[in-house]
Amino acid sequence: MKTINNTYSASLEIKKSKFISFLTPFENYENLLNELKQLHPKANHFVTAFRYLNNQNQIIEGSSDDGEPRGSSGRPTLRVLEGNDLINVGIITIRYFGGILLGVGGLVKAYSDVANLAVKNANLIEYKQIFEYTFNVDYEKTREIEYLIKKYKIFVVDRSFGIEGIEYIIRDDLEKINLIKDRL
Repeated sequence: MKTINNTYSASLEIKKSKFISFLTPFENYENLLNELKQLHPKANHFVTAFRYLNNQNQIIEGSSDDGEPRGSSGRPTLRVLEGNDLINVGIITIRYFGGILLGVGGLVKAYSDVANLAVKNANLIEYKQIFEYTFNVDYEKTREIEYLIKKYKIFVVDRSFGIEGIEYIIRDDLEKINLIKDRL
């Protein structure tokens, strides 16, 4: 699976209708949608699709046609996310109607094409599942653990200093957590 760290966009004009897609990390999705609705008050449609992993590691996905004919825009956009194996992302496509009806087939193609352009413009990165790990280290081994944490940029949630050593809580991908486990 792949994901993104930034927002990417693409636009397309078909028969005088303008389509603008924004591919964004899922945590920015709702805020971006609200922001775009304020920036583009004259847009006719805000078609959306999203895919993310919940706490049970299940894929949750959804889409909205936002007034376009049923199944002509949201689902095709979601299929682009699925086809590119993207996770923890949302996509918002703004449409300014140009006065010429495109038909359901034309809408499917237009929304799919602009979503694919946004994905093509994106810097896709390999998705890595994040885990939390708690461990204790004797004070004499602290220097080695701190070196690994700094070298591999491991995210430290908390450090608690005790009589015999330090309790760490780290949050990162399994590969980095295993680096720490191997040294303990």
